[in-house]
Amino acid sequence: MKPRAVSTVAVSALRRRPMLGIAVGVGALAALRQTLPGAGVRLNSLQLVTPLLHPARALNGLSLYRSQSTLSGLFSLSPADSIMASLNPPQAAPKWTHTPEEVLKLTEDAIAEYRALEDSVAALKPEECNFESVGLTLAHAENKFNAIAEPLSFYQNVSTSKELREASNKAEVMVRDFGVESSMRIDVFRAKQAAEKNINASGKKLSAEEQRLVEKMILDGTRAGLALPDAEREKLTQLKKELSQTCLEFSKNFNEENGVVSFTLEELKGVPTDVISGYTKRTEGDKEVYDVTFKTPDIFPLFKFAENPETRRIAYERFENRLAINEPIMSKFLDLRRQIAKLLGYPTWADYVTEVKMVKNAKGVKGFLADLEQKLRPVGLKDRETLLALKKKEHDEKGLPFDGEFYLWDYRYYDRKFIEESLNLDDQLVKEYFPVSVVVPAILEIYQNLLGVKFVEIKGETWHPEVQQFAVWEKDAKDESGFVGYCYLDLFPRASKYSHAAVWPLLPGYDKEDGTRSYPLTAMVANLAKPTPQKPALMRHDDVVTFFHEMGHVFHGLLSKTKFARFHGTSVAGDFVEAPSQMLENWCFEPKVLERMSSHYETKKPLDAELIDKIIKSRYVNVGLFYLRQLFFANFDLKVHTDQHPDDYTKLWNEMRENISLVKGRNLGAGQGTFNHIAGGYDAGYYGYTYSLVFAADMYATVFKEDPLDPARGQRYREKILLPGGSRDEIDSLKDFLGREPNSEAFIKELFGQSASNL
Repeated sequence: MKPRAVSTVAVSALRRRPMLGIAVGVGALAALRQTLPGAGVRLNSLQLVTPLLHPARALNGLSLYRSQSTLSGLFSLSPADSIMASLNPPQAAPKWTHTPEEVLKLTEDAIAEYRALEDSVAALKPEECNFESVGLTLAHAENKFNAIAEPLSFYQNVSTSKELREASNKAEVMVRDFGVESSMRIDVFRAKQAAEKNINASGKKLSAEEQRLVEKMILDGTRAGLALPDAEREKLTQLKKELSQTCLEFSKNFNEENGVVSFTLEELKGVPTDVISGYTKRTEGDKEVYDVTFKTPDIFPLFKFAENPETRRIAYERFENRLAINEPIMSKFLDLRRQIAKLLGYPTWADYVTEVKMVKNAKGVKGFLADLEQKLRPVGLKDRETLLALKKKEHDEKGLPFDGEFYLWDYRYYDRKFIEESLNLDDQLVKEYFPVSVVVPAILEIYQNLLGVKFVEIKGETWHPEVQQFAVWEKDAKDESGFVGYCYLDLFPRASKYSHAAVWPLLPGYDKEDGTRSYPLTAMVANLAKPTPQKPALMRHDDVVTFFHEMGHVFHGLLSKTKFARFHGTSVAGDFVEAPSQMLENWCFEPKVLERMSSHYETKKPLDAELIDKIIKSRYVNVGLFYLRQLFFANFDLKVHTDQHPDDYTKLWNEMRENISLVKGRNLGAGQGTFNHIAGGYDAGYYGYTYSLVFAADMYATVFKEDPLDPARGQRYREKILLPGGSRDEIDSLKDFLGREPNSEAFIKELFGQSASNL
């Protein structure tokens, strides 16, 4: 599996950060990019509200945008020194003015060129096959192909043009189909085998990264099924193409979902007025109603604050069932995966996927999840009793019926009330200390100081006027040699944009054929709240944690330095890719960091010590229910990818959710249709969000806890974790960073305050 959008709505490590349904990476891991078995060509296409666009001049029938809008101007960084400000990047940023026709033509041309090069490699005589003629030739061709295809596939997640999004999606279908074709070329695989044989026979000494490239090339072919007989190999090719297209359809529906649920002002009682002011108001019959979209800034405040349980129930049921259209599509791609795993000789799809991850097999995943659930269940039951008592008390006071049950639409509401009452912590008050104009530059400054780099804003071409573009340099750069790469921030919601938070490594870094460097480009896509008539753009603490996490992925993409693009940045094992960003979330619970990145939007004062203490204490409140929810997602993912036969997945989803997460639901419908992770690259991999927490906690406690802002520790992290990317085994990077084998002591202590564990 190769990296794609890394999220992490994809998904967070820490107690106070919302997970599935908020950001993917992917998270969304989000995100990770799905690559079908053995695909030789990579494409960064994870699947991935309606502001008026600013005027823009026309170019080729489209709009040319530059990073200059009022929203992108909500924040700015400290100015670069005169020398750095005068430097020009040695690599131009890509253009963002493609027409739909250009997207398709460029993709077709890139495929044709790559296919022709594979033909030339396949035509080599066995004795002509060596590291240079096969390994380097294919690696350089892949680099060139991805530099064209990956930005083109990105449009589908961010463009306001329906035609451009559709062309981008169609281009990705073309690339995925070609990736399947490429991965199944037995003639190219035989050239790779001959090259490996000749390298070994010649005694040629390769560097560690070159040797890893050779090994991975051979493993790709083996996992692609190239050892199968012709008839089975042909069947496998068709199955893989069908699977690719089916997953794309699922993700496309996820991205383009634009439903609403409507309520009167009375039904929205309790929802903050600044949130309501952002809803679309209209007349329906003889009453005024507000349309609440299913985007994070709209729907989640309703779940947390709406006092009427019927409002929350209706909203949750509509939210959960918003992608029922995906129900048959999931059934189809799960069936295709079962067929592919069987053809390849693996017991299950989960065993196929985990073979190249740190956990190694499905049995290891099952054991990890079962052990953690056993530890969490009694804690979760206690949490549930606490919140249920709070619900009963409120219902009794308001004369509302109480049936003794705790429902899904109760969780966020009473979790918030419990924190407010037990800690006297007001989420809305905390939000006032985190204006976007303060938080974003503060977080960037923290990262820059910690990792020794400098962001310099440039007014270049972008895909939308709200996007900010940065050139990233070494902090002491004096000439072009200090250039690191480009970063784009697309932070605010709009129609048809990817709806959570994720990072796309659009261009990797690598050594070019002439020995010069090709520099990386990373793009963060988020959906922060916009300004309202009453208040500036403000961030909940959850949003702050999410942003800090996603910037961790940004820097993994920027500060990795490998010879081959295949190993750059987040191109690491799927159950490790979240660990660096999860570790960095700890900064958002450090007093001096919270003080540094907060400033009340009116008084300009930072958070005081009392509020900071309450935020820190809130981190592991109701931790049992929080993590049991994550274990539900992971267990559902594992079960559907280990079962040998199809199931009623709607029934399975709802039953497993109730049994594992300890909260009930009614009439929720096909919630699995919203589980985009397992269509977009985290299939049989959702466990990785929790699995990687073990490493995240160990790294933080061992190296950073004593002084999280120490540049020397930041440099150690940069050199030993970020720089190698996937050019060596993740366990080797961890041992190098920690000075020993990793263990679960810090993770267990964080959650349970004890050290004994067999995780």
